[in-house]
Amino acid sequence: MRQELQSLPKTLAEDVARNLVMVARLLDEDPEAAYGYSRVALRLASRVAAVREAAGFAAYANQKYSEALAEFRAARRMTGSVELWPVMADCERGLGRPEKALDMAGAPEVHKLDKAGQVEMRLVAAGARRDMGQLDAAIVTLQSPELASHSVQPWTARLRYAYADALLAAGREQEAREWFAKAVESDRDGSTDASDRLAELDGVEFMDALDEDEDEDESGSGSGGDVERSSAEDGDED
Repeated sequence: MRQELQSLPKTLAEDVARNLVMVARLLDEDPEAAYGYSRVALRLASRVAAVREAAGFAAYANQKYSEALAEFRAARRMTGSVELWPVMADCERGLGRPEKALDMAGAPEVHKLDKAGQVEMRLVAAGARRDMGQLDAAIVTLQSPELASHSVQPWTARLRYAYADALLAAGREQEAREWFAKAVESDRDGSTDASDRLAELDGVEFMDALDEDEDEDESGSGSGGDVERSSAEDGDED
């Protein structure tokens, strides 16, 4: 990205870089704010591929799928890279076109993706199958050497989670529980809520700590009242 920005005048490059940094920082915690910064960067340097890509991800995070797809296509034209192919296909899903996403999953571009990109494409294809009500096909789509592998990769938790979720949707609860457990084992950075889903299947309920404290306070107040009434009653008896 720094190399791409070198094509701009220094002051302009610094302004664009600052906005791109804010996009990266806010994308997960405040996607709307990240989108605002991406629009500023886009206005300043729309001919820089990294800017178009960042704008695409910011739009994608805000479910502006048509806009995101347009930005991803622009970035791809500029770079010739296929790495955005899976997220472009997912934009098609977001636009209500799962058939188009499946067409992209079978395109020659997929063979040019690295392993992470191919796994991502498989996840998108499975999601498209589910969009179309084809649960069994979604399960089969996710069955792969990467799913069966015992090694943990950056994509392992998400792949196992998607497989467990598809099994659960198909009514295969026991198998789903096993795969949610495997997702928990591989989810080292908490990228999924697999532990919560597993707890739900096991019938474990979590209480909010704040609500629990409030209940205890109310209970304490009630007991105090009872004590006072008892004391008053004792006084009456005297």
